[in-house]
Amino acid sequence: MKTRVAIVGAGPAGFFAAQAIFAKDETTTVDFFEKLPTPWGLVRSGVAPDHPKIRTVSKVFEKILDDPRCRYFGNVEIGKDFSISQLQEKYDAVIFASGADIGRKLGIPGEELMGVHSAAEFVPWYNAHPDFADFKVDLSGTHAIVIGAGNVAMDVGRLLAVTPDELASTDIADHALEALRKSSIRKTMIVARRGPEHAAFTSPELRDLLDLEHTDVLVNAELVQQAIDRTQTWEEIPKDVRQNLEAFQNLSSIVPQDRDRELSINFLLAPIEILGDTKVSGVRFSINKIEGAEVIPTGETVDHPADIVISAVGYTSAALDGLPVINGKIRNIEGRITDSDNNHISGMYVVGWAKRGPSGVIGTNKNDAALVVERMFEDLATVPSRGTEFTPEIGFVDLAGWRKINESEIARGESSGRPRVKFPTYEELLSTARS
Repeated sequence: MKTRVAIVGAGPAGFFAAQAIFAKDETTTVDFFEKLPTPWGLVRSGVAPDHPKIRTVSKVFEKILDDPRCRYFGNVEIGKDFSISQLQEKYDAVIFASGADIGRKLGIPGEELMGVHSAAEFVPWYNAHPDFADFKVDLSGTHAIVIGAGNVAMDVGRLLAVTPDELASTDIADHALEALRKSSIRKTMIVARRGPEHAAFTSPELRDLLDLEHTDVLVNAELVQQAIDRTQTWEEIPKDVRQNLEAFQNLSSIVPQDRDRELSINFLLAPIEILGDTKVSGVRFSINKIEGAEVIPTGETVDHPADIVISAVGYTSAALDGLPVINGKIRNIEGRITDSDNNHISGMYVVGWAKRGPSGVIGTNKNDAALVVERMFEDLATVPSRGTEFTPEIGFVDLAGWRKINESEIARGESSGRPRVKFPTYEELLSTARS
């Protein structure tokens, strides 16, 4: 009897899990269940539109979807359209690759003010995620503050700081491009609470800032040199830290050209209050310092003006049809989902951000998923197969429907020299899939 595996979530972690399954056993079949009509997950709705090379991994995903051992069920939501227990009954194993799409809160006063957003809202908005088609962003002010020290914060800051013409040839959502054309934002701050040596940016993202033609990039050279000095006392400087500090050093040496737009990267500032009455007007920061291995407040504060604030301080997973979520992750031991007593729930596995939290880049999910798949096959070898044919009894989007969406979006982009023009609403996506 064939082994049948359900994968909940058609993003990078799910596809890499399917790839590992097909490489391990040529008879096992995989069914993807995705709540959106479209696959690819963060590759479609999370990667910045001006970084198209990262999206080329979708070619690998398309080959997996083309495999006859694979089926795709889009526009179906576990816990709403059918339950996890139904999947457990029909499949030998269920792998959750549902990601983490809820933005973590800053937990400071003023977070509820108008103009304060999470990157978990802002990023899918500019990437045409249908859940955020009606999301409203006010860019009428001049100052933006992005709080965070990872690539998401960098993407958000860069998109606010570059000219709309630099984005016009990308697959950015039309509504976002229109809003950015009307934007008055001219000064964007990316703010990190720790030092340059602790930043979670990747060095290619930093080096890309050297190529901005219409935006001055500002980095404090003194803080960078202090960070370099501190790392000299480390037993070993990790490669990514060394590359980041080199990139920061290059950026800090650039003489500002008094351009119309400005993007600054700021360190050792921790937000303690968002200022304003009904709408944000600024952010109050605690000025930090580094003593030994600790980042501690100096007792001093500084206020910076802001007409929009976007927090990019991480993501957490939503509870899914009764699955145990602890600290933003589905409860698991090395990818095996566990109950409250830490016993493995038979046939249940998790990969990607839902397993380990929002860490790493897209490629990180490949080895991670492969290890979980190895454990899954070890477990399946000890129990008889029970998988049976299953098809949701609802209006799902199948592979043919996704191909219609994909081909139509690419065709829409051809006339304007763009890789694609995405359909931003469920209505447009579903009508195209079913046309």
